[in-house]
Amino acid sequence: MSRRRSSPPRSRRARAPRPGPARWPWAVAVVLSLLVLVVLAIPNKRKGGVGRPVDVDVAANDGDAEIVAKLEAAGVIDSSTVFSLYARSRGGVAAKPGRHLLSDDLSPVEVLRRLRRSPDAAKVRVTVPEGWHRFDIARRLKDKRVCDEASFLAAAIDPSLMNELGLGASAEGWLFPATYDFASDSDGADVVRRMVAEAKARIDKLLRQNPGGVEALKPFGMGVREAIVLASIIEKEAVVDDERPIIASVFLNRMRTPKETGGRLEADPTAGYGCLVSQPPPPSCVAWLSGGSTKVNAAIQHDPANRWSTYTHAGLPPTPVANPGEKSIAAVLSPASTPYFYFVAKGGGRHTFSETRAAHDNAVKPVIGH
Repeated sequence: MSRRRSSPPRSRRARAPRPGPARWPWAVAVVLSLLVLVVLAIPNKRKGGVGRPVDVDVAANDGDAEIVAKLEAAGVIDSSTVFSLYARSRGGVAAKPGRHLLSDDLSPVEVLRRLRRSPDAAKVRVTVPEGWHRFDIARRLKDKRVCDEASFLAAAIDPSLMNELGLGASAEGWLFPATYDFASDSDGADVVRRMVAEAKARIDKLLRQNPGGVEALKPFGMGVREAIVLASIIEKEAVVDDERPIIASVFLNRMRTPKETGGRLEADPTAGYGCLVSQPPPPSCVAWLSGGSTKVNAAIQHDPANRWSTYTHAGLPPTPVANPGEKSIAAVLSPASTPYFYFVAKGGGRHTFSETRAAHDNAVKPVIGH
């Protein structure tokens, strides 16, 4: 019987251990932890800029990728990839369309808040003095990086917004002079709403304090809106508070007794304001606007094309010429009782008041000579 030759034992190859299923959850957990750390670290890390102002326009049809690319190109963010990762963790960029006032030293969280015009965005304190018109206010808002100058001015005359607020052709006169805390990169319309709300609250208080004030203005064909127009002129003319009710009486006397001045108020600020708001500007205003002068000349005063000039047109101008404070509004609601029809500056913020043209001309001579 033949024996089978036994074959030599096969050598066993060492095999690498297969990764067990328990290793995968651990790897995923590590990756997720790193992502969480990145997302948590990103928001408050400020970009290493110098605070250089940067304006970024966001179109209504811009997607997140386009917006982030604009931010990176403008130097607002360092990395589009990292910022996009953070934005996705917060539901996307969700930017409001329009012009955004940013800078090169913001953290991602602040960039996102400004783009969304979130109420949590950093606040800026802005003081608006009495007697400023909307063009002055727009420049300060831009300088303080609150909102774009053009967007504020557009909102201040936007027909739908004016209808919402119950105003006329513009918000002039109702942009109340006060100190505000506005969010950085605010929407111009929201700023207008806030200032108008403040004006209405202050005016309501003054009406309660002077219950017969509007009733006394009815013989002049005036209501609350006309009172604000007159108050805006007083705000531009008066310097010391105790003269505000006297100046109010001068203008009301002129309206009450038109034979003295033809019912013309003859206030320089009205003529100058007409140069700013008339489109196109009256011919007399062209050189004045380009020259940067603040002194209104006779040509501007007596230009019939200047609808706001109270030298040419009797009664009140079409709109307020500035934004009055409480004291000027109160002066209209409670004017002094005087025989005066004229006044001229005499220095120190005070005026000489006169009953007749002859007396006024005599008061003007020392001023001209000086």
